[in-house]
Amino acid sequence: MRAVLLAAALCVTALPAWADARVTVLMDALRLPQLIETLREEGLADAQELNADMLGGQGGAFWDQQIARLYDPVAIREAFFTALDGGLDDAALERALAFFDSERGQRVTEFEIAARRAMMDPDIEEAAAAAFAALPADDAQVAQVVDFITTNDLLELNVALTMSTSYQFSRGLADGDLLEMSDEQILAQVWASEDALRADAETWLNGYVLLSQQPLGTDDIDAYLAFAKSPAGRALNAALFAGYEATFTSIAYGLGRAVAMNAVVDDI
Repeated sequence: MRAVLLAAALCVTALPAWADARVTVLMDALRLPQLIETLREEGLADAQELNADMLGGQGGAFWDQQIARLYDPVAIREAFFTALDGGLDDAALERALAFFDSERGQRVTEFEIAARRAMMDPDIEEAAAAAFAALPADDAQVAQVVDFITTNDLLELNVALTMSTSYQFSRGLADGDLLEMSDEQILAQVWASEDALRADAETWLNGYVLLSQQPLGTDDIDAYLAFAKSPAGRALNAALFAGYEATFTSIAYGLGRAVAMNAVVDDI
């Protein structure tokens, strides 16, 4: 009887471990480790601009240490893991694995990561946006790009995320006594920037999606769109953006506090 109970207990405790393993496999198939490293590099570059613009370039080693902690790749990975683990049921997880762990899925993610890294160069970002703008309105590539952005609600989700991070950054500044604004005033300021943020996001997304899809064949793009429109694709998209939200709102607030802390130290 004890052996039976022990076997049953082992089976029960093995289920979460197996589920965890599948989420990890999906993260690898999505090339999330490479994406996280890219996001980290983007963040470190943005932090250097903040140092120059708001601290006169005087952040020094203390600033660098703060930024390194905020962009800890392990913490970012955990945020995405939690979002995927909580946002995907077994069926969605299996469907996502079937697509992204295939040769076609690997091509898709390879070119998405490559495009994201390429867009870190302002000249390439500008060229990609210009290439999309130069396409005739009835061009098939325009339809594919717009369909992909619309299907995944990328414009609205990116605008919402940018507004959330802007709000959290300002809150960090205010909580650090560097910005004298109430929450209501900060919210009003963020909402006032919505149109400009939307225009910037749309331009960036058009260029990025065009760049990431150019090396793919029509069959690959059609299959990717079909997955994105499926219940599993929608669940995955929502889970990924939950990961982005958890990661970048926290980082944005931390950046605001870090700027405020360093500015106060400089004033002493």
